[in-house]
Amino acid sequence: MKVAVHLTATLRAYLPAGTVGDNVVLDVPEGATVDQVVHSLRIPRELERLTVVNGRDAVPDQTLSEGDVLSVFPPLAGGR
Repeated sequence: MKVAVHLTATLRAYLPAGTVGDNVVLDVPEGATVDQVVHSLRIPRELERLTVVNGRDAVPDQTLSEGDVLSVFPPLAGGR
């Protein structure tokens, strides 16, 4: 099944070679989880990150569905 993956900021370095921009569509097995996709991109497990599927917070063991959009980004800091 196909899912879109969006990596921002410093995480863009983990996109597959040849990717243009910060998005890629991946072919993943049925039942793939957020964590499995993140791991397949070789993003280190110890690297702090936030994950969102279709605009909603996602836990690592959340199962993805055909056409989902997985966004992964580093934690944000700042504000008042």
